[in-house]
Amino acid sequence: MMGLFPPGRLDEFAKDLARGVARRYPPVIANDPEQTVSQKRVAGIMEQALSSASGLEPLGFFRRAMLGKSFKWELKEIGYEEEFVETAAKELTSRLRRASQ
Repeated sequence: MMGLFPPGRLDEFAKDLARGVARRYPPVIANDPEQTVSQKRVAGIMEQALSSASGLEPLGFFRRAMLGKSFKWELKEIGYEEEFVETAAKELTSRLRRASQ
């Protein structure tokens, strides 16, 4: 099982997911309190950006945690504020948990 999704691929996949979020909802917009984007629109953006995570092979607890952590770090590197990073990471781990059941 370890060979199917090694840690290096998890990191790369997390970066791809974060870049997908950034393309659809750039940090300039997400971090600007003057810009108002509806929660429904943000949910739709997250749905599109994270849809590929739903199709992953089932991941165990530690692999999900590794992917979530890498995703959070990449979002922070891109420039998102902590609140958005936490919300996006929770959404990703929730999707992964559902996919693994």
